[in-house]
Amino acid sequence: MLSTLIVVLFVLWALGVATSYTIGGLVHILLVLAIVAVLVRIIQGRNPLRG
Repeated sequence: MLSTLIVVLFVLWALGVATSYTIGGLVHILLVLAIVAVLVRIIQGRNPLRG
């Protein structure tokens, strides 16, 4: 589930950068939150791509 979320956020982030809409700022924040979640899972010793 986390890997799906990462892919969706990355696609939305890429669209936000490409189109420069206002929602792009929100997508950047969500992308940073997803990266932080992955880093926390790695630090805790879990596989970040498995649920």
